[in-house]
Amino acid sequence: MAAQRDRTHYLYLAVIGAVILGVTVGFVAPDFAVELKPLGTGFVNLIKMMISPIIFCTIVLGVGSVRKAAKVGAVGGLALGYFLVMSTVALAIGLVVGNILEPGSSLHLTKEVAEAGAQQADGASESTADFLLGIIPKTLVSAFTEGEVLQTLLVALLAGFALQAMGRAGEPVLRGIGHIQRLVFRILAMIMWVAPVGAFGAMAAVVGATGIDALKSLAVIMIGFYVTCALFVFVVLGALLRIVAGVNIMTLLKYLGREFLLILSTSSSESALPRLIAKMEHLGVSKPVVGITVPTGYSFNLDGTAIYLTMASLFVAEAMGNPLSLAEQISLLVFMIIASKGAAGVTGAGLATLAGGLQSHRPELVDGVGLIVGIDRFMSEARALTNFAGNAVATVLVGTWTKEIDKERVAEVLAGRVPFDEKTLVDDHAPLPASDVPDADDASDVPDQRADEGGEKARAGV
Repeated sequence: MAAQRDRTHYLYLAVIGAVILGVTVGFVAPDFAVELKPLGTGFVNLIKMMISPIIFCTIVLGVGSVRKAAKVGAVGGLALGYFLVMSTVALAIGLVVGNILEPGSSLHLTKEVAEAGAQQADGASESTADFLLGIIPKTLVSAFTEGEVLQTLLVALLAGFALQAMGRAGEPVLRGIGHIQRLVFRILAMIMWVAPVGAFGAMAAVVGATGIDALKSLAVIMIGFYVTCALFVFVVLGALLRIVAGVNIMTLLKYLGREFLLILSTSSSESALPRLIAKMEHLGVSKPVVGITVPTGYSFNLDGTAIYLTMASLFVAEAMGNPLSLAEQISLLVFMIIASKGAAGVTGAGLATLAGGLQSHRPELVDGVGLIVGIDRFMSEARALTNFAGNAVATVLVGTWTKEIDKERVAEVLAGRVPFDEKTLVDDHAPLPASDVPDADDASDVPDQRADEGGEKARAGV
């Protein structure tokens, strides 16, 4: 097992090397570098291919194995309430920093930039009714074929509650889905070996297309955005995590280091969603909490996107010479947060949401979106990293509030004494056979038993 872990360690070192090589190629041969974009796109598409089956298996196993339906509702309600509060906090922080920096006050539009902004706005807006109706898939299986996260979430919840109601008759189905989950995670582990190729293509293309000029002219908003995201993660989320769960934010982020590297190289938090599910279960959070909080958070807990939308809106308005009043800021940005649900993790979704929001509220400002097209890729990385950190923290917090977390297991894992199995992603937190927990009234027993099994493996040198 040690040799296998070493190999995966070299894989992520290769990702770092590929990112550096991609940046170099982007500067040295920009025309050639732009042609490499399909490499990055292909890798992200491979990851996205696995999202729906992983979410389905995780949620069905989590919900189906819990004998009290009210517990699932309690976890979901608590998670959504937390997401709403944290989105509001992120909005407020973005507004304050954006008003202090006034990053767009010294910039001016060109005709080309205005046209770029108009292109981003085309078809970007969506009404609340359309969003809600879009959660319902056309057929029971179309959620998987179309790759819609929220549709998959709905189907999985329905299947989970149905199996829950079936009792013992549903246990064979649960065991079968458990085996399918192992297969899906093994496929994901295989896909990860092409990560260096994807990272190289993605970084080379964006540097080749953007160059250094755009970064120079827009350094203020980019640096300001990065600093704001860092403050939000380390100060706001860090304080919450320490007070509620007694966990140091730095140790949690270190535990998720490979996932952050993957996000940084692909600019998409969706690429790390399956690994976050696996690692949160390995950490000691119960399956129901992980299965509900993580996928839901990817659609509703968009802390980084909230900060981005606030700062980018102020930036565009100032660059256009038409700053937003406080009332306009609040109205526009609340609309954007609603419109952005379901877009987390998709590269470029933040830019489209920004354009769509401006189109709906202040059409005269849409042209200004073109100002940040050149650096949106670099800002989207901070968005994705912040969204990911927010969802990891949320999972631990919800697990703590619902008492669905094994704190001793958390301490052992974060200390490095119970390492994560990079080969299968699931061996250390394999789902218990449904027959083992037919009368369980409390799912908190599950992580305890899983922790014992993981500890035995660690002591045996597995």
